[in-house]
This record gives sequence, C-alpha cells and structure tokens, in this order.
Amino acid sequence: MNPILQTDAATLSPIALFLQADWVVKAVMLGLLFASIWTWAIIIGFWLKLGRTRTRTEAFERDFWKADDIDAFYKSQTHTDLPSARVLNAGVTEWRRSTAGNKIDRDGTRDRLATVMGSAVAKEIDQLSDRLNVLATVGSVAPFVGLFGTVWGIMRSFTAIASQQNTSLSVVAPGIAEALFATAIGLFAAIPAVIAYNRFSHSINRIEARLNRFADGFHATLSRQLDGER
Repeated sequence: MNPILQTDAATLSPIALFLQADWVVKAVMLGLLFASIWTWAIIIGFWLKLGRTRTRTEAFERDFWKADDIDAFYKSQTHTDLPSARVLNAGVTEWRRSTAGNKIDRDGTRDRLATVMGSAVAKEIDQLSDRLNVLATVGSVAPFVGLFGTVWGIMRSFTAIASQQNTSLSVVAPGIAEALFATAIGLFAAIPAVIAYNRFSHSINRIEARLNRFADGFHATLSRQLDGER
C-alpha cells in the first residue's frame, strides 16, 4: 500500500481527527460525547425504573381489588413506594377527614376525593417524567451543536486553502473530516435521545391512564360506601 494513503488513513481516524481539531471543535465534540453518555445513562435508568414500576403496580392493584378489607390492606401497604399506593393513601386520608364529623356532605366528599386523587396522579406522573426533558433537549439541540462544529471545521478548511494557496485534498480533507465527525457525534447523541423520549413518553402515558383508572375505581368504591353512611 502507498505510504501516503497509510498516513492519510491514520490522519483521518476518529482519535486523530479529535487531536488535530481546533479547540472550538474539540469543545463541541467533548460536549456532545458527554451528552451522549448522559443520555444513555438516563435511558438505562429510566428503562429499569419504568419496568419495575409497571410490574409492581400490576401486582399492587391486583392484590388491592382482591382484598376484602380495604382498611387492612391500606395498613399493610402504608410504606409501599408505588404511585398506586400513594394515590390510595391520598384517597383514604381525604375519606377519613371528610367522614370524621357527625354530618357528612356526600357531594362535597365525592368532589374532594376526585380532586385529591387527581392531584396525586398528576404528582406521580410529574415525578416519573423527571429527566425526560433532558432527553428532549439533547434530541433537539445536539444536531445543531454538531452543525456548529461542522461549520467551524469547514471554515478552517477554507482558511487553510487561502493561507496555502492550495486546493488539494490533503489540505482540505482534515478540516472537512473533523467537521463531518462533529456532525456524526451530534447525531449519535440526538437519535437515541429522540427515540427514547418518544418511547418513554408513551409508557408514561399508559401508566397515567392506569393510575386514573385505579383512582376512578377507588373513587367509585368509596362513593358506594358513602351512600351507605348516615
């Protein structure tokens, strides 16, 4: 193989491109690489978290609807760290407050139960959605950051042409290669972030619908019990 071709191949390797790049392009590459690592850490953590939440929530709700005594089940699950358990806790707490007096306002109690459990569902979804905004930000911003590195690298190539009065490939190739490499890193960070954001948003929407169904069912149970109160 021609030694010149060997040298060019080594010069255009990813590590060589980074080492030869301008400090601005280096900063762009490092920032995008950090964003990619952060994105994958969030993706893996989110995937594990949603999987555990979904499995445990299904078991919790199944046991709840099979329970004959809601109070006994509630006491046994007081310290359970699950969205459904906290919605249950909010409903039971409001039920006890609203029915503690001698005179019970049935309509007011139903409205308060619906409001309290709805707020509990919203709070749980907010907590589950934490860091999704990071994925959305990386997915939307990373390509433009990579594009900035691309533009800067191409500008360097034109500067090299002007300074050396030479348009040969050996003059412009390094700058163009590092520019395209910055774009590639930007896409490498953005594509998984966008895919994960869409997938996790869908999963969270399903969990929210499940929590709302649980809250509605529990509200109906308490409403029937309220009809029996004097």
